[in-house]
Amino acid sequence: MKKLRTILTYITSCRIWLIALACIDLFFTFLAWLAYPEKFYSLVWLMIFVSFAASMIPLTVLIKRHEKKAAAFHHFLLEPDEANEYLLCEVTPMTQHPYIHELGRHLRKKQADVDDRMVQIADYERYIEAWVHEIKKPLSLMTLVSDNRKEEMSPLVQTRMLHVRDQVRGDVEQILYYSRLGATHKDYFWEPLSILSICKESVEDNLTLLEEAGFTIEFTGEEKCQIVSDKKGLMFILSQIISNSVKYSEKQSNPLLRFTVKEDMAPKQTILSVSDNGPGIPSSDLPFIFDKGFTGDKGDYLSRSTGMGLFLVQKMARDLAIELEVKSGPGSGTTFSLVFPRVQHSLGG
Repeated sequence: MKKLRTILTYITSCRIWLIALACIDLFFTFLAWLAYPEKFYSLVWLMIFVSFAASMIPLTVLIKRHEKKAAAFHHFLLEPDEANEYLLCEVTPMTQHPYIHELGRHLRKKQADVDDRMVQIADYERYIEAWVHEIKKPLSLMTLVSDNRKEEMSPLVQTRMLHVRDQVRGDVEQILYYSRLGATHKDYFWEPLSILSICKESVEDNLTLLEEAGFTIEFTGEEKCQIVSDKKGLMFILSQIISNSVKYSEKQSNPLLRFTVKEDMAPKQTILSVSDNGPGIPSSDLPFIFDKGFTGDKGDYLSRSTGMGLFLVQKMARDLAIELEVKSGPGSGTTFSLVFPRVQHSLGG
C-alpha cells in the first residue's frame, strides 16, 4: 500500500510531463494516420509501448532514489552530524544542498542547546536531592531538641515547633516523591496492608498538624480489611489529603476528619473514603484540582495552594493502580475516595 501511494505521488508530481507526452503521442498518431494508413494500428501500439517504457523507466529510477533519499534524510534527522549531512547531499539535487547545509547547522545548534540544558537539569536534580537529604538533619535536630528540652519550653512553644517541623517535612516529602515519580526505576514494595492501620499511622505522623487545628478523628470499618499496595506511596497519598484538610479547615470550631473503609463485593474492590467538614471545593474548580500548578480562582479551598500536592497524589495513585474520586461542594466538605482493586495474594508466597 505504501509502495502504491509512493507511485501515485510521483505520477501526480510528473503529470505535466505525462500530459506533454500524451499530446506528442496524439500528434504523431495523427501523422501516422495521414502518412501510413495501412500500418496505422501497428504504429499506434508501438507508440503506446515506447511511451509507457519511457514513463516507467524514469519513474522506477525516481522511486529508487526516493528510497535512498528517505533513508539518508531519516539518519540525518536522528543524527544531524556532518557525515550524515554529506550522505544526504549525495542523493539530493545540488539545488537543495544550501538548504541541507543550513538545516544541518540549525539542528546541530539546537542539539547542543538541548545537551547543555539536559546537563543543567541533571545538575539541578542532583542538587535538589542533596538539599532534601541535608534538610532532614535540622528537622531531626528540631525533634531531638523538642523531646529533650521539654522542661525548658512551654507546651505551646513545643507544639508550634513540631507543627512547623511537620509542615516542612511535608514539603520535603513532596519534593522527594516528585523525583520518585519521574524515575525510570520505581522501588515500590507491594505487600498486604491493613488499611485502617495505615490510616491511623498516617494520622499519627500528622498528629501535631491535626492537634494544632483542633481536628476530631473518626475511623469506621473493619480492622482486618486488607489491600495490597506500596506502604510508602499510600502513606504519602494519605498525608497529602490530611494536609489539605488541615490547610483549608479555616479555623473551624469543630473540624472533623473521618476515615471510612468498606468493601464493594460486586466489582470486588475496597473503598477508603477520607472526609472532612471543611469549606469544600467550588464546582467550577473540581474538574481541575489534580492539574499541575492549579490553584483555583474561586473560594478559599485552593487559594493558598501551590498546586503540587494533589497533582502528586493523582500521579502516585495511578502508579499504585488506585482510582481516585472526589466529591465536594462549597460549604459541604470534601470526600476523597481511594478505590483499591481486590488482589488475591498468598501470605505464604
